[in-house]
Amino acid sequence: MHHVSFRQLQSLALVARHESVSRAADAMHLTQPAVSLQLRTLEEITGMALTRKDGRNIQLTAAGEVMADFSERILRLWEQATDELAALQGVTSGTLRIGAVTTAEHLLPPLLVPFTLKRPDVRLKLQVGNRTEIINMLARHEIELAIMGTPPRELRTNAARFARHPMAFVASPSHPLMKKKKITLNDVMAANLLVRERGSGTRTAVEKLLREEGHAAEFGSEVSSNEAIKRMVSAGLGVGFLSVHACGLEFETGLLAMLPMAHNPVEADWHIMHLSDQPIPKVAASFQDFVIENGQELVRKELESFYKQLRKRPAAYR
Repeated sequence: MHHVSFRQLQSLALVARHESVSRAADAMHLTQPAVSLQLRTLEEITGMALTRKDGRNIQLTAAGEVMADFSERILRLWEQATDELAALQGVTSGTLRIGAVTTAEHLLPPLLVPFTLKRPDVRLKLQVGNRTEIINMLARHEIELAIMGTPPRELRTNAARFARHPMAFVASPSHPLMKKKKITLNDVMAANLLVRERGSGTRTAVEKLLREEGHAAEFGSEVSSNEAIKRMVSAGLGVGFLSVHACGLEFETGLLAMLPMAHNPVEADWHIMHLSDQPIPKVAASFQDFVIENGQELVRKELESFYKQLRKRPAAYR
């Protein structure tokens, strides 16, 4: 059998991931004919068809599925080998593949910036999605680390808590509920509560909160992004349940405010995790250690103005 190149394996792996030669070409910074040539050459070497057209998309054959899986594993092992060799020279390098739930995208900069500034040889590949998407990426080995609220039950992971995660019922400062002396969950539910879609961390958290208080999880609207919820709430179209990490700028500019009610905000934990059945690269292990050691302090600094406001609230609302 002729020698197979890393470029050929990468072409197949990316075509499998994107189901498109053109999108794979964009990811590799190559032309579409160049990627097609890599695939044809790989098919000639294996003696089997690896892909087939399905409308505008590219689907893998059974042989293609096998080759794509091994291609991903070979490419991942090669990157781990280069990282290990760099580590022998005292250099932390390689690609940090990390995924985070959408709510955590506001949390990541204060974690990633100090880590990468001290390690200029580290490259970053960041994936952001809802909870279900990040779990699937972790299961498919597309990322080595994941940041989310509660570790998934469907995967065996090594998970570590590294910071508290405040989530709150929020409204426009001019909303009628802001003037009410005592707000209950019934009031919130009657005020058109806007929540994220199923599969998101904040949606899971608010459903758990309502169940514990004996309320049915019936919401005014389901919205697929934090930004859309913030805009609708600031316009007075309802109240929202959002991560405080996502609302910092709106709190500072007066577009949003926390509802003055007991046990608001609700606090949970941020976790960083990796699959427990395989070792992770040196760069991922270094970042995980950094987050565990420094995460709470970095989050506290990021939300310092929020916690100052929280301390000024009447004791009944804390």
